[in-house]
Amino acid sequence: MQNAPAESLIGTEYEVEVGPVAHGGHCIARTSEGRVLFVRHALPGERVVARVTEGEETSRFLRADAVTIIDPSKDRVAAPCPFAGPGRCGGCDWQHAKPGAQRRLKGEVIAEQLMRLAGLTPEEAGWDGTVMPAEGDKLPAGEVPQWRTRVQYAVDAEGRAGLRKHRSHEVEVIDHCLIAAEGVSELGIEARTWEGMASVEAIAATGSQDRQVVLTPKPGARLPIVDLNKPVSVLRVGEKDKAIHRVHGRDFVRERADDRTYRVGEGGFWQVHPKAAQTLVLAVMQGLMPRKGDTALDLYCGVGLFAGAIADRVGDKGAVLGIESGKRAVEDARHNLQHFDRVRIEQGKVETVLPRTRITDVDLIVLDPPRAGAGKQTVHHLAALGARRIAYVACDPAALARDLAYFRDSGYRVRTLRAFDLFPMTHHVECVAILEPVK
Repeated sequence: MQNAPAESLIGTEYEVEVGPVAHGGHCIARTSEGRVLFVRHALPGERVVARVTEGEETSRFLRADAVTIIDPSKDRVAAPCPFAGPGRCGGCDWQHAKPGAQRRLKGEVIAEQLMRLAGLTPEEAGWDGTVMPAEGDKLPAGEVPQWRTRVQYAVDAEGRAGLRKHRSHEVEVIDHCLIAAEGVSELGIEARTWEGMASVEAIAATGSQDRQVVLTPKPGARLPIVDLNKPVSVLRVGEKDKAIHRVHGRDFVRERADDRTYRVGEGGFWQVHPKAAQTLVLAVMQGLMPRKGDTALDLYCGVGLFAGAIADRVGDKGAVLGIESGKRAVEDARHNLQHFDRVRIEQGKVETVLPRTRITDVDLIVLDPPRAGAGKQTVHHLAALGARRIAYVACDPAALARDLAYFRDSGYRVRTLRAFDLFPMTHHVECVAILEPVK
């Protein structure tokens, strides 16, 4: 005999007092019956009417949107973006919060994750508790920094460009994205139709005037003629191999950081905020303090951003090994750093390639892993190499905290931690932790 399906609670409304911020762009609240709600579009301390968007009677928690603000926070502002709000575009989490409040909320999330997953207070992590804005981003409430140099537009059934709604495949059609960088906005992606396309990604390099669009056609669709407001290179995602292929123009853009130009090919990874690469390079180099003759590892090295910076500083007698899984990123890294005899780039997963190198000791390590983190096995291997200092660049505070706990178990402590608001209006935050062996 089959059990009857649990009753859906979608659309049910609860009047609740909003509690603390949680990781993921929402706050925690409880109904009078004790149900846990993850509430978007709310701020701590507010009293709101929350409408359930996901969940049923048997769910451990419910997701909800604050649809009526009964008692607003002093940190609340009217969302500058006309497409923000319950049931609308899911690209931004904190349009309704003052810029300073957004950074405080991110700081609270980092502190909570550090304590819950690593047992570290901010003081024990060498962190002053602040999240620093990027240069030029400290704007008054109601103004939005134009920082997003890469925007992936979804395309609806009528060929109109927009952005996905939160946790949905539905498209919110827009005429302008407020957080898009000027180089993206000036292309005019939203002003034309894209019949037959599933998505259109716009890339505007900040180290050059290079512009790209990457088209993902629906099955069997033909590419449109791309006639935009500015010259662009055009790439497409293959229907069968899902690889990115050049249609016309360059298959790379040129970015710049640490007084060096980097080639980034085929829509490859580069920090999205125009100031991010430089900000992170400075934070990593200030933390590592490379010396002439040092040996170093740059793990998950991408196109070689940190490897190049370290190679500059360790001199001819130093050596840097970079490891990266992406084939095109490895080609770009080798191209970008070809004039450094002391740099070697290997392709493959870190957990596979690093043991094969048979390296037993290094002076410095920098790792910038994907959102899931490095993991216990890799952390234990790195700790065994006895590096004088390790720089960990993290885009997810939960993954960072888990890996810091593994480092602690392997004999390393956090010397300093710095946090940067390189994703304004969203819940994302970037951290740089500097570790050293316990004396």
